[in-house]
Amino acid sequence: MKTLAERVIACCRELATFTEEPGSTTRTFLSLPMQDVHHALRVWMERLGMRVSVDAAGNLRGIRRLCASRKNYRQASRRLLIASHLDTVPNAGAFDGILGVVLGIALVEALADQCPDLMLEVIGFSEEEGVKFGVPFIGSRALVGTLDHALINSGVGHAIRAFGLDPADIPKARLTPDTIGYLEFHIEQGPVLESLGFPLGIVDAIAGQSRLMFTFTGAANHAGTTPMNLRRDAIAAAAEWIGCVEALAGNTPGLVATTGSISVEPNATNVIAGLVRATLDIRHPLDETREAALNQLTTSAEQICQRRGITLAREQRLNQAAVSMNPHLTGLLTQAVTDAGFPIHRIISGAGHDAMIIAPHVPAAMLFLRSPGGVSHHPDESVITEDVAAALEVGLKFIYLLEAAHV
Repeated sequence: MKTLAERVIACCRELATFTEEPGSTTRTFLSLPMQDVHHALRVWMERLGMRVSVDAAGNLRGIRRLCASRKNYRQASRRLLIASHLDTVPNAGAFDGILGVVLGIALVEALADQCPDLMLEVIGFSEEEGVKFGVPFIGSRALVGTLDHALINSGVGHAIRAFGLDPADIPKARLTPDTIGYLEFHIEQGPVLESLGFPLGIVDAIAGQSRLMFTFTGAANHAGTTPMNLRRDAIAAAAEWIGCVEALAGNTPGLVATTGSISVEPNATNVIAGLVRATLDIRHPLDETREAALNQLTTSAEQICQRRGITLAREQRLNQAAVSMNPHLTGLLTQAVTDAGFPIHRIISGAGHDAMIIAPHVPAAMLFLRSPGGVSHHPDESVITEDVAAALEVGLKFIYLLEAAHV
């Protein structure tokens, strides 16, 4: 497995060179570099005898229907999806998301002439990060039929058409009735597995998350002639509120809250800010804790704005409940890790993943690989060859355990 693992890593690093920004890896929803990624992976999948297509949401899909050996020819009647995403955040690393897709293709290669009674479909989702349109999971939401029509009729639809696809065909991307399971490989994006010295982690659940845009509207005016007591400074109001965000998260166990993007108008040194847009990303394993925190932060923003003479608007962009992985598939994955001789560690993911979109519709399981240094969403993101080989070994065992389970 080591040689195949090395090829997986090399493939991910090569795909990282397909970018919108030379010198760094940035690849957003259906951008031109995504065509290069599709081409490179298509060549590999077709060499393995897979049937490859791109659905109307821009998801790259490869199906292993038949055994490679003609004398063992048969067609499976149950489908296992192995998937993750192909897009990135700005200035990303080489492994977040795309490693799970490349591992899926590598598993098809590792099976060679073996003929498990499972149809394997490897999917590279077109979008998960939410960078281009502020709304994540466009690719996986197409599979479960939850893409908002207003979103499709906006910039998303334009991007789909520019990629040579027809948004009207998105319903054809839906999951098929023969789909019995979903498996996603992903780097941990955190330090826990490394701190334990473990190569792999089994995901039990994915924390719920909310993403919002808070808009603070005050009054722009001259910085030198407007007395402090007569100002309606939008950036001062936003800054006070951002302090509340940090304080609440710091005092609530398990809660993480981030203001990751701020825009200011008119954004001039000698002008009081008239308008500030600030994002809020808030997550917790328990939905009631997350929702209570969000309500408290909204109240704080309202009180700050009332005191300062600022108008507040709030736009919700994502409200994703916490999602548990399927106990049966997670049990099979645990057995596969044990059978492969690796230690067991169960983990709750604080990061969102496509698995949380798929899991309410199809039994899902997820396996983390150790992230050296706990680094992710950064060019220094990396993986260890032995961990990738371990994931391949566990993946093969999982496939045969799932076949024998007759789900």
